[in-house]
Amino acid sequence: MEQLPIQMVPPLLQWYHTHARELPWRGAPTPYAVWVSEIMLQQTRVEAVRGYFARFLAALPTISDLAEAREETLLKLWEGLGYYSRARNLQKAARILVESYGGQLPASFAELCKLPGIGEYTAGAIASIAFGEPVPAIDGNALRVWSRLLAEEQDITKAACKRECFRQFQEVIPPDQPGDFNQAIMDLGATVCTPHGQPHCGSCPVSAFCTAYALGIAASLPVKPEKKPRRIENRTVFLLWKADRVALHQRENQGLLAGLWEFPQVEGHLSPKAAKQQIAQWGYTAGALQRAPAHTHIFSHVEWHMWAYSAQITGGDPQVDFQWASKQEFHHQFPLPSAFQPWAANLPWKE
Repeated sequence: MEQLPIQMVPPLLQWYHTHARELPWRGAPTPYAVWVSEIMLQQTRVEAVRGYFARFLAALPTISDLAEAREETLLKLWEGLGYYSRARNLQKAARILVESYGGQLPASFAELCKLPGIGEYTAGAIASIAFGEPVPAIDGNALRVWSRLLAEEQDITKAACKRECFRQFQEVIPPDQPGDFNQAIMDLGATVCTPHGQPHCGSCPVSAFCTAYALGIAASLPVKPEKKPRRIENRTVFLLWKADRVALHQRENQGLLAGLWEFPQVEGHLSPKAAKQQIAQWGYTAGALQRAPAHTHIFSHVEWHMWAYSAQITGGDPQVDFQWASKQEFHHQFPLPSAFQPWAANLPWKE
């Protein structure tokens, strides 16, 4: 197998020092800021993270603050960002850090890997950027860059391929600038050696060392298995009102959107008659139903195709105790996943 050429490092770093993206966590890369940003950036676009990062650090400026935060506060700060287990693991790790590490992140890759929610990529990013440890941070960007540089046709999702990529980057990472090197690879993959369509090889600082570019096959790499089609699930959502309070339901503490709040919903697309019967099964009497806009929400492996009804509750003998939230409570207390945000943004609150 070919090896990464050490000669690629100087032009890569020179390019990064000129073209690095301006990101709020790069100005003064404290270990805590690097950690929070890297967790937020997992499976999430940079532009989506900017605002969340600023709000999170303003509300929870230290690891101790994170450890002590109420879960509702934590999840409200994460509301709409998705993959909520990331937030819970952040807090689990913060509590371990307070208890066993004096409220500080450990400065080594090996110790960081022991913390909940911190895998090898995140540990590599924190260790190199915040502590200067010369260890790679291998994510999808790094794997894509590596596979194209070497015209590697192995499946990059395989563990053996990832280990080889890690080993080769470990060989070339500069010990005096490991954080800049890893961030250069991140930026190269995000802006030049892009994943969809034709990569921008003419703008690449290391194209002279790229075998895939020389062979004209960069766009066909990396090799990955085809994704399975997402499962389609039909849902009916209920926007139920008691005066000026809206009904919310807390999801189970495991599975998709675990522990978060939602508008009451059931499987299937219900007719108006069936929707009225569902409300009665919950033990409530409702006035006239009104159709609300339909929405589709895409998760990684499933799509929810959602119909919705709105109704005022006029009485009944409740069999299900919903949480009836005021406007103030709704906006500040209950974390609502992005699947339900299209309705949340247009609720008819009384002024």
